[in-house]
Amino acid sequence: MKHRMNLNNNPFNLIKNGTKTIELRLNDEKRQLLKEKDLIEFTNRTTLEVIMVEVVKLYKYSNFGELYKHFDKISMGYDKDDFANPKDMEKYYSKEEQEKYGVVGIEIRVIEDRK
Repeated sequence: MKHRMNLNNNPFNLIKNGTKTIELRLNDEKRQLLKEKDLIEFTNRTTLEVIMVEVVKLYKYSNFGELYKHFDKISMGYDKDDFANPKDMEKYYSKEEQEKYGVVGIEIRVIEDRK
């Protein structure tokens, strides 16, 4: 199955260059449809560039605090000098949403880059 998601410019480029391999999302109804080997078409919100990735594995947790304990910060899209703080995700998903749905770490690999 193929899914479509939008990304901000920085995480898009980190995925494109192979640095970010874990996409962090709320495990809402849309993400609950994801399965291993599914495809995700990411569109860059700034440039409208598109890349295709394959879902390698799904990691489900009750909140981002738990998820952050299991992955290194580079794979989640942080720079080596950044402090990886799960509260960063609250600008996208409220604590209430996290409690309602849980969260998912989507391990991905780029399979196609379309300009």
